[in-house]
Amino acid sequence: MSDPTVADTRRLNSKPQDLTDAYGPPSNFLEIDVYDPQTVGVGRNRFTTYEVRMRTNLPIFKLKDSIVRRRYSDFEWLKNELERDSKIVVPPLPGKALKRQLPFRGDEGIFEEAFIEERRVGLEQFINRIAGHPLAQNERCLHMFLQDESIDRNYIPGKV
Repeated sequence: MSDPTVADTRRLNSKPQDLTDAYGPPSNFLEIDVYDPQTVGVGRNRFTTYEVRMRTNLPIFKLKDSIVRRRYSDFEWLKNELERDSKIVVPPLPGKALKRQLPFRGDEGIFEEAFIEERRVGLEQFINRIAGHPLAQNERCLHMFLQDESIDRNYIPGKV
């Protein structure tokens, strides 16, 4: 069985897992939740914000636990910044729902509970895919989005 074209399929020697390994804190974790949607304003100045909570033990993040409030346009800003300045493929955001924004609708349009929940799930998937990417974790815009109370749109792009 010394033929070099045949893959070696023997198992790696691994140590048995003990209780500390099984139930101890994970070695590296990054958890981001998008929750608690709140619609504010009236008329054309009405919009929905979402709470974005991040918990991590990754050394690249200065805060290990943070909560910020963001709106859909903030997620768009992050996507545009990453597409412009980083070398990663940025996943799509949930759609703008232009038909839901038409006047004289019989429903609440983009402020309908089912739509807000669908968008919340899409935004959570988007931010977790971005933040889980090792190259994106070095981008200043991601850190600002996740950890700063307000986004400085005049910031100087770059690495952390």
